[in-house]
Order: sequence, then structure tokens, then C-alpha cells
Amino acid sequence: MTVRQLSLPELADACGRLGIGQVGLWREPVQSYGLAKSAKLVRDAGLTVTTLCRGGFLTATDPDERAAALADNRRAVDEAAALGTDTLVLVSGGLPPGARDLRAARGRIADALTELAPYAGEHGVRLAIEPLHPMYASDRCVVSTLAQALDLAERFPAHQVGVAVDTYHVWWDDQAPAQIARAGTAGRIHTFQLADWTTPLPEGVLNGRGQIGDGVIDMREWRTHVESAGYTGPIEVELFNETLWAGDGHAVLAETARRFVAHVIRRT
Repeated sequence: MTVRQLSLPELADACGRLGIGQVGLWREPVQSYGLAKSAKLVRDAGLTVTTLCRGGFLTATDPDERAAALADNRRAVDEAAALGTDTLVLVSGGLPPGARDLRAARGRIADALTELAPYAGEHGVRLAIEPLHPMYASDRCVVSTLAQALDLAERFPAHQVGVAVDTYHVWWDDQAPAQIARAGTAGRIHTFQLADWTTPLPEGVLNGRGQIGDGVIDMREWRTHVESAGYTGPIEVELFNETLWAGDGHAVLAETARRFVAHVIRRT
């Protein structure tokens, strides 16, 4: 998503040129290119798919909408398995139209996971509940903190349900480091994602994630938190940013790789 202006073949080629061996994919470009073709493309390029994004949107009250959401999430599990990734990221969903009960919405997520978690486990796929910043609670994700995400995840085995830790969404929460440790103890950190926080936010706020190093988040500190919790998996960069998308995708990817080394890997 950081370089969504690149086609999947262009992305695979660019990763190869930069020595990037792992990539997180989104369902829409995979579906557009074709699932089987996408799976072959990444295999032939020597790429490992770290995660597939996204499943979720499980808060509907209408029975038909709920059934459709469950069916779509089962398809997402199938797609993740076909791509060779063991992790499907879930964005849980916001409040249904006219609703105001956050607790009830989270309860419907738990009910949906009761059906989806065993299905995912049977296919070798883990569901990673991603808490989103509270500004998205009304329309996109009623799970706003790692504590809330873990309260849902801990109802199920860790090989079925865990959490996604995204710096953009949790950096503000002074309880997040303790919750990362809680997740790590149980083996529930299923992915770790990076994006910086810059202000002012753009109108609409969805596409306001900053390039690494441009904002206020200490990336090395958050890397230390997850590593101290026992996480040894891939680190993804996921930037929703209109300015980056308007630029040359190859240049954006190369700059992102440089920023990753400078602000995440290199020790000061």
C-alpha cells in the first residue's frame, strides 16, 4: 500500500532490485491481478508474503450483512493461505449506521471470531486484530487500543488470533508498551507495522500517515518494545499518503528503504 501506484509485477521487480525479500499485500490488487497469478508472481520473484490485508468489518447488525462479512472473511483466509502467508490482518469495523454502543459492536466482533478463528486455524492462518487510532472508532474500527484487541484475541488460541502492532495507531497510548509485553508473553504479536505521525492531518484523515522520520514517533523505541516482548518476525512499513502515491513508486520505495535503515535498524 505504501507504493500502490506500482502494479504487482512492478512491485516485485522493484523489491528484487532493492534486495527486499518480504512484502505485505492487500486484497484488492491481488484480486485485480488474479489470486493464482499473484501467488506465482511472488514465488517466482523469491518474495515472502508477510501478511494479507485486510479482513474484518464484523460489526454489522443486519443478518444478511453479517453473513456476507463472514463469507468475505473466509475468502480472505483462503487468499492468505494461497499466497503463502500465515497472517490475515483484521480491521474490525466501525459503528453501524445509527448505532452508538461501542461495547455491543465489540461483542459482535467476538461472536464473528468464534466462527472465523477455527476456520483460519484449519487453514494455517492467524487472524491479527489491528487496533486503530480512536479517531477511526466511529466509521472504521471500534477496537482502539491493544488492550481491547487482546481482550478479544485471548478468547482464542494464539495460533488462531493475535494482534497487529502499528506505531501510527498506538504511539499515543501510554499503556501500549505494557500491552505489547502482554501480547508477547502469549505469542500474540502477529505483525509489527510502521508509519509516522505528522500534523496537521489531511482532510479525511485516512491518508495522513507520514514517511518514517518525518513525524514524532520514535521508531527505534517501538522496535525495542516488540523485540523485548519476544517478537522476531517481519517489520512492515504501511504508508497511506496521497503525496507519496503521486510520486514515482520506485523512488518512494527506495526512499522508504533508506528511511527504514536510518530510523529503525541503525543504532545511534
